[in-house]
Amino acid sequence: MNSDEKREFKDRLFEQFERVGHGLASARRLELLDVLAQGEWSVESLARETSMSISNTSRHLQILRDAGMATTRRDGVTIYYKIADEHVFHVWQALRKLAEARIGEIERIVSSFLVDRKAFEPVGLVELRDRLNTNGVVVLDVRSESEYRFGHIAGARSIPVTELEKRLGEIPKDKEIVAYCRGPYCVFADQAISILIAQGYHASRLELGFPDWQALGFPVERIESR
Repeated sequence: MNSDEKREFKDRLFEQFERVGHGLASARRLELLDVLAQGEWSVESLARETSMSISNTSRHLQILRDAGMATTRRDGVTIYYKIADEHVFHVWQALRKLAEARIGEIERIVSSFLVDRKAFEPVGLVELRDRLNTNGVVVLDVRSESEYRFGHIAGARSIPVTELEKRLGEIPKDKEIVAYCRGPYCVFADQAISILIAQGYHASRLELGFPDWQALGFPVERIESR
């Protein structure tokens, strides 16, 4: 390989890496990846979830698909998106951890907005895995039912946070409750813990979310819906 060929090789190679970098270079696309890690979503549902217009959501999703980070499935006239594979989540997870370690503003933002979180007892992923086989803990998935069906911690019960107050009778008071949602910056579990503690439950929040649990190869279950 002569010098011109070497230069062409490097230019063409790093241009492909740039496609991935471009896919990640947007706060909106990173939020979409965070949501897509939970399961399969239509463009319309993603637009509602992220408070974007359908056209803007579709544009960002196309960039993610072009970068190989999202895949699609058509059902009639509806197109569903999901994260391409576990490698994509690992990249998002690594970016998140790097930012947490190097950018102090993240901790300040979390402390400012999630002011009640300091009062909640966090449970680690390994700790929960080790306690799954005991009868003393109830694991509560407070995400939407569709996210639960796409994948959840093995043995977890599905009670979306929006339904929790109406379904408290389904939760035993003589056991510890561990609630989880999408990830470290999802507030569903915080809301659930506040409700449960106010009603006299011994409740804790899983420090991370379902995708982080799944990424470690810990036990998961899915419910076939199609």
